[in-house]
Amino acid sequence: MNQEALLAWYRRIQRPLPWRLEPSPWSILLSEILLQQTQMERGIVYHKNLLDRFPTIQSMAESSVDDVLHLWQGAGYYARARRLHALSIEVMQSHEGQLPSQYDELLTLPGIGPYTAAAIASIAFNQAVACVDGNIRRVIARQTNSGEPTPKELQSFADQQLVRESPGDWNQAMMELGALVCKPRNPLCEQCPIAETCQGRSRPHELPRPKKTKKTVVEYDCIVRIDESGYPELHQRPQTGLFAGLWGPRMEANMVTKGCEYLGILRHQLSHRELIVSVWKDVGSKGTDPQRVALSSLDRRILVLAGVMVEVP
Repeated sequence: MNQEALLAWYRRIQRPLPWRLEPSPWSILLSEILLQQTQMERGIVYHKNLLDRFPTIQSMAESSVDDVLHLWQGAGYYARARRLHALSIEVMQSHEGQLPSQYDELLTLPGIGPYTAAAIASIAFNQAVACVDGNIRRVIARQTNSGEPTPKELQSFADQQLVRESPGDWNQAMMELGALVCKPRNPLCEQCPIAETCQGRSRPHELPRPKKTKKTVVEYDCIVRIDESGYPELHQRPQTGLFAGLWGPRMEANMVTKGCEYLGILRHQLSHRELIVSVWKDVGSKGTDPQRVALSSLDRRILVLAGVMVEVP
């Protein structure tokens, strides 16, 4: 792999992302947590909102987890928000308010796995650690012409190729290549700065072979009870389980719906589950303003269907 060519390409075309324009360990950590399972365009918006509200680790640690969840609404995978809040407390209590710079120390923090620890260590602290995310996995699979590279093989290749003098730029260059050129569909091979070493160039659409996942279908009933002021009855869910810590109307399997008005069915996709929710409406007693609590995207859709929230584009 032509490392100089890839680094030169990256330094020429890199996107002006907020955490690159004004880098700080906290800003970089927020970006990595968000972009694990949130698309880039939306991730930029959430990154700004979170950084405006919590400009430091201390400011998040001194807030409540509900404050973080409220800002996280719509970003999905809410366990990330709860772990991020726990991380901020851990850093204040055990690391004197300073984010650890070493890979092994970062791994001990809530919500930080091998990829995130390597990304933060290399990008924020210039530590010589190679990281492997989905984009890098695709680049490596095509460079090596491997349909199903194992995690060990991927990490070994990444370690061998790492430019130790510029680990942050190198890891970001590999990610940027996967995001902008070596794309899952319609890869732009003619624009690739390392096309000459790509062993899988004749069949990029076949590499890597997609992982097969089978989703479990779960059916629920949901009754939206609305008080005389037009507010729905909302309940905060337990801190573990589906949509943990978030608010919403009661949603259970096989609820008694006699006398309720049927509104329709909503389907909601999770990583390993598909939820099918039959939504009903009834009269309630003491509602809650849904704008003042943290809701999942499914609960927002339910409340829009019930006519107590306006759909936001």
